[in-house]
Amino acid sequence: MKQTIVISGIAQGMGREVALMMARKGHTVCGFDMDAESLASLKSELKQAGTRHYLTELNITDTVGLKAFRDEVIKKYQHVDSVLSNVGIGFFGAFEELDLDKALQCLNINVIGCARLLQLFIPGMRKAKQGKLVVMSSLVGRIPFPFESLYAASKFAVEGMVESLQYELDPFNIRVALIQPAQVSTTFAAKVHTLPSKDSPYYARIKRFIERDEELIKNATDPFTAAQRIVDVLEASSPKLHNQIDFMSSVFLGLNRFLPKRIRDSILLNHMDIRV
Repeated sequence: MKQTIVISGIAQGMGREVALMMARKGHTVCGFDMDAESLASLKSELKQAGTRHYLTELNITDTVGLKAFRDEVIKKYQHVDSVLSNVGIGFFGAFEELDLDKALQCLNINVIGCARLLQLFIPGMRKAKQGKLVVMSSLVGRIPFPFESLYAASKFAVEGMVESLQYELDPFNIRVALIQPAQVSTTFAAKVHTLPSKDSPYYARIKRFIERDEELIKNATDPFTAAQRIVDVLEASSPKLHNQIDFMSSVFLGLNRFLPKRIRDSILLNHMDIRV
């Protein structure tokens, strides 16, 4: 069945690849992003392909703008079948040294931004007695990584929110799903990887962590492959709640379920080269 899908953070990376794949399959794609240049090039690609689409420049924190976007999508296409909440930002550093005022932006975008988007489209899905809400989480929404404490907090919050939602929405035939990537070869991590000053007590370990993370990203799942797996979730009639799109997240989440914490911690510290 052909769907009308809404995607936040649609202009680059996995959001863009999902949009193109869904459009080529005949689905109607609607979405928004703040990257005007990338948004314009995506519009051009979708137009050349002759697909139905509606894209606009919009910030996930703009409540009034989001409502106007929702209203325009419904006006154009009458209903929305699926929402992919893809917008998110990273936040990196030793907890002791974090600027907590700046951390509020991460929580506002990653948690409340996601909530804003889902909340807008639930009423229509509830009345239609069908729909799908797919939310981009992270491996660190289940397994906390050092130097990603506030980012992990945002993803733990997203996981809790979505898992709670399933009980509220299941009677209305609205399905929810989480996507839990470990690493995808995008620029996401590089945007937030910054070294502290050399006199920081965390400098040496953060430096090793960044070097190791950048090494892992080189061989990580590419956005196209990740998008294929997300499309599978979007097209499934009854998707799983938890969905991994790369090998490393499947391995770590599997180990997390069965191994004692002491062993899990040792594996993590060795894997990221930050053992003291």
